Amino acid sequence: MVAGIIGATGYAGAELARLLSGHPKTDKLIFSSVSFEGERIENIYPNFLGRVCGTLLKADEVVASSDVVFAALPHGVGEQYAASCMERKIHYIDLSADFRFDDDEATYSAWYGKQYQYPELHKNSVYGLPELNRKRMRELAAKGPVIVGNPGCYPTGASLGAFPAIAKGLALADNAIIVNSVSGTTGGGRELSRSFHYAECADSCAPYKVASHRHSPEIAHNFAAMAAMTGNAAPSLIFTPHLAPMNRGIVSTIYISLVKEWRVTTGSAAAALPPSKEIEAKTDEIRNLYTDFYRDEPFVQILPAGITAATNRVRQSNYCDISVHLDSGGTTLIVAAAIDNMMKGAAGQAVQNMNILFGFDERAGLEAIPALF
Repeated sequence: MVAGIIGATGYAGAELARLLSGHPKTDKLIFSSVSFEGERIENIYPNFLGRVCGTLLKADEVVASSDVVFAALPHGVGEQYAASCMERKIHYIDLSADFRFDDDEATYSAWYGKQYQYPELHKNSVYGLPELNRKRMRELAAKGPVIVGNPGCYPTGASLGAFPAIAKGLALADNAIIVNSVSGTTGGGRELSRSFHYAECADSCAPYKVASHRHSPEIAHNFAAMAAMTGNAAPSLIFTPHLAPMNRGIVSTIYISLVKEWRVTTGSAAAALPPSKEIEAKTDEIRNLYTDFYRDEPFVQILPAGITAATNRVRQSNYCDISVHLDSGGTTLIVAAAIDNMMKGAAGQAVQNMNILFGFDERAGLEAIPALF
């Protein structure tokens, strides 16, 4: 199988090249890059020397010669390539926001400031979060070529951390789910930006785009989709991202107000006390619920008691680690979800989606143990 990568010299594109070069079903890789057209990818990324090689072509040449195309491009750029792939009847996996909202052009336009160039393409595209839409991806792939909108990095961890509570009716619909996420600097891409200069971001961690980050509607859409699938009311969302002085990784701390039936106590005074045996028992019960919910998911791990999700334990892997906690008052579920933003948050999830579309083992090319150091 020939896999093509459009935008291969950005961080996500290069990570795709690294992963696909070791994929058991990939016989050949071809690349394109507007910035470095005509150059060799191994000269742009010397870690590829002797391993991942090739001249950077025009995007149209990649589409014409591939069996599947990945696009790691800025939003508002890739629709034309999606249209070309549909004409050639090959799958197209888009890592931008262009196909994340299905045919909801109003939301896309409001947050990204662009209109759909090919509205008809969005009627049959699919949002590529496997834990939400795996069945639909398989159904569409059985009928013909598919356009997959690969999820954003923040929405992946935040959604996976909240899904079981929403699906099982634990979340109080009248209260917002609060998501505080911390990301490494690769989340901002390879282009130069003042906020990512060493002097600006080293030795500091700060919120940014407070109440205005473009991933907010995507997370809210996922919460609503899971609620609709399970017949529950969808809580609203408060989302705040933070930038941390690390290369890769995202950890999201998610606060979910519990419905009365799942609370240990409703007394505010209890919050000043140490966790009780009742709190520990209820935490175990909710952890077991999470474990059961993700029992058949190859890349979601519910951590045992005493271990809290952390970015260094998912580094360079496609896993999402989730730890479950309960506040000492017994009214709020606190979930920590950690992913590698370049893997489960971008390239790794794109490869997982390719595996689903082609009927490969979902773990193919993604079985590496996380690199702790």
